[in-house]
Amino acid sequence: MAEPTHRRLRVLVLNQVSAQGLKRLPAERYDVGKDLADPDAILLRSADLHAAPIPPGVQAIARAGAGTNNIPVAAMSARGVPVFNAPGANANAVKELVLAGMLLAARNVAPALRFVAALDPAAPDLDKLVEDGKKAYAGFELAGHTLGIVGLGKIGCLVADAAIKLGMDVMGFDPHITVDAAWSLPSQVKKAASVAEVLKHSHFVTLHVPLIEATRNLVDADNVVLMRPGAVLLNFSREGVVDDAAVVAALERKALAAYVCDFPNAVLHGHERVVALPHLGASTREAEENCARMVIDQLRSYLEHGQVEHAVNFPSVTMPRESAWRVAIANANVPNMLGQISTTVARAGLNIHNMVNKSRGEMAYTLVDVDSPVADAVLADLRRIDGVLAVRYLPDPAA
Repeated sequence: MAEPTHRRLRVLVLNQVSAQGLKRLPAERYDVGKDLADPDAILLRSADLHAAPIPPGVQAIARAGAGTNNIPVAAMSARGVPVFNAPGANANAVKELVLAGMLLAARNVAPALRFVAALDPAAPDLDKLVEDGKKAYAGFELAGHTLGIVGLGKIGCLVADAAIKLGMDVMGFDPHITVDAAWSLPSQVKKAASVAEVLKHSHFVTLHVPLIEATRNLVDADNVVLMRPGAVLLNFSREGVVDDAAVVAALERKALAAYVCDFPNAVLHGHERVVALPHLGASTREAEENCARMVIDQLRSYLEHGQVEHAVNFPSVTMPRESAWRVAIANANVPNMLGQISTTVARAGLNIHNMVNKSRGEMAYTLVDVDSPVADAVLADLRRIDGVLAVRYLPDPAA
């Protein structure tokens, strides 16, 4: 019979991850560390996996955060390896920083701080210098102004709700809004038909989209000119979503009042109307713990039971265990795959107790519970099916 997966599982941790999250991997079942050889899974935050070979025994990769640009997702899909993330776990932290960014820009806080830092505290006329100088930094209040939001996921929805409570008008655009996001979006949000519409009609524009080919340079030289004079652009999404050179040019000709982002670089550095923060979006204790707990729970559920939730390259698949013997199969989404899997299992004399199959684009995933142990030969037959990428045998650890 196939070797049960009651053996200890090895999780390689490549970055500092919340200790509270790591506690969710029980010591009696898991070896967890930064120097483990032959890991079953990799847990990381910002480490770049594009430049390093990923061991062949890796069954899953888990990112304690939302973005997965540092992971070769397509290559992992070809190996039948899911890549998990923690969407929404850091949403409140990012929301609060977006609000801070709007206030920084509206009240000219950054240049005002630079002004104060340059004062001579020993100057006999310090009070007069302060009073005379503050006139250059008079700002405006958020209430009554329009905030445009591009991307209405968890973060975008939270930003919209907070802005409305501050007395702002809110316009949003997201061509791929999920049902859950649509339900949580405040009814006061005006729906825009395009990015261009948001740019044209907003005093503030904040971006909350993933970095993919369709969103690279989403704001560029062609459409930044649509923004109203004195507008503020905020990017706490991903570097690359904004063409920084185009934005700097708009700032120089005073078509934009300010650019606030989380991605410092040489193009932006030192510009008096740029506030570039050092990747602080998710840098709170609470967000780090939320991300770690969420993604580790997903990782453990997959390793032990084959359940898939919040994988960026796999369909979501859950099936309650009603049998002690489970087989998980990752495969290409091609015709007759389910029939071939069922036939192979039946030919071995195994009774299928329960079965679920779902697909997502070119990837499909199947869980099969049977009523008796599965032989190695059966698993080998499943692996030989054309289009099968990975087969895992998951007898219940509690059995």
